[in-house]
Amino acid sequence: MHRVVLAVALMTGICAIATTDASAAQPKTWEMAGRDQWQQVDGGATGAPSASTAPAAVPTLDRVEQLLADKKHREAKALAIEWVLANRHHPQRDRGLFLIARSFYQYGNRLRAFYYLDELMDEYPESSYYGPALEKQFQIADAYLKGYKRRFFGVPMFHAYDEAIEMLFRIQHRSPGSQLAERALLRTANYYYHDGQFDFAADTYAHYLRSYPRSPITPRVRLRQAYSMYAQFRGPQFDATPAIDAREHLRELIAQYEQLAREENLPALVQQIDHTLAQKLLVTADFYRRTNEPLGAAYTYRYVAKAYPNTELAQQAEVAMRDLPQWALDSSPDPAITPAYAPGTASPTPRVIPTASRTDDRPGIFAKPDPSRPTFR
Repeated sequence: MHRVVLAVALMTGICAIATTDASAAQPKTWEMAGRDQWQQVDGGATGAPSASTAPAAVPTLDRVEQLLADKKHREAKALAIEWVLANRHHPQRDRGLFLIARSFYQYGNRLRAFYYLDELMDEYPESSYYGPALEKQFQIADAYLKGYKRRFFGVPMFHAYDEAIEMLFRIQHRSPGSQLAERALLRTANYYYHDGQFDFAADTYAHYLRSYPRSPITPRVRLRQAYSMYAQFRGPQFDATPAIDAREHLRELIAQYEQLAREENLPALVQQIDHTLAQKLLVTADFYRRTNEPLGAAYTYRYVAKAYPNTELAQQAEVAMRDLPQWALDSSPDPAITPAYAPGTASPTPRVIPTASRTDDRPGIFAKPDPSRPTFR
């Protein structure tokens, strides 16, 4: 009798241990129950299939994929939409949404395709189609920036540049820090640059440098940023801040990247900027002379003559000083500056200011290009 009782107790203990181990083996799931409060829930309540469970075949969706392969987008779209509406809680509904987006993309309505991809990622953030959906959205935005037009009554009629920029912005927010987000940000900056929106281009390149400081294309991005700054300079009659900022960025590039400086002939560009700034000073001095401020005019002319000796601009400044009263020349202090050019050098040869037509799509920019990394376009 005692042996029977002992056996029953032993079996009860083994069952309890097995139950405890089974419950411990179940995945633990936590849900937000309030402000800074998480509540543990049953892992099996999520209804997520196990990793070993393969998705069941869906003949309708398989048929849609075959229609898309045969370029029959109309039939594929109608069949996929009908299936998605009738199966709102099906475990493969994300696949159905992706196929609808593909059908609209194949038809040419890229904007509707983008919206369906958005719905997929909003409702199924853990879907295996999340990455392909993001990549497809990038392709849609890139095509619009290249001139692909929106359809109106089935006819491609309107550009969608602003919509494409918004698409790229949404891609960055959906996958922060990813390579796709990096590509989206760089694509945005390059679009602004080629479109002549140099103020936006300079700001976007600066944001890229802050977000991805270890990018292998950092030198080229910094150079494109300097070009964008210089392109905002409108001439000697206007504010010289963009030219000054571009000059400082170019000097840093020359000091840090000698090979890049030689390839792009950056010292000559810096000299061109110095020549332009000297012209700006002559315009300022002429303004002082015309407004009866001979003392300011004398100092500015002397500044040009000392900063840029043996140049045509220095000769113009010396000739202009002859028309000033002698008391202004005697009272004007001598500028304590270092000449921008070495004595005996000629004025720099003017160089074409970077414009939207300039590109860096030349072979040899990187020794070993990585196709997974963003590059210039």
